[in-house]
Amino acid sequence: MIKELAESQGSVLAFEITGKVTLEEEKEWIEKFDKVLEEYDKVSVMVILGENASWGTKAGYEDIKWAITHMKRFDKIAIVTDSVVWKWLITLDSQFAKLVGIGERHFESSEAKEALAWVSN
Repeated sequence: MIKELAESQGSVLAFEITGKVTLEEEKEWIEKFDKVLEEYDKVSVMVILGENASWGTKAGYEDIKWAITHMKRFDKIAIVTDSVVWKWLITLDSQFAKLVGIGERHFESSEAKEALAWVSN
């Protein structure tokens, strides 16, 4: 499930993902990003990943396809999770993100406020 958080404002979006993301949820999420990008040149995002956050194959494909075609529209991405696997993947991905001009960082769940402050500046 993807839940938009109250901290979303303007070009800064905040979400919490728990459980398995369906294709329908992914499409709704993409619509939200598209609406914000109609108004703003770039978007920054904080995503809190629950312990059991995952994507179905079709939803994952749509997510990757959309992200690749819009990567120049991202400013910062903060991923908040205590998962060691996600932390490792984010560390690897942040090197690629840097090459295309995106700031990407991992934060522990206890650092959610710092993550939001980082994407907001």
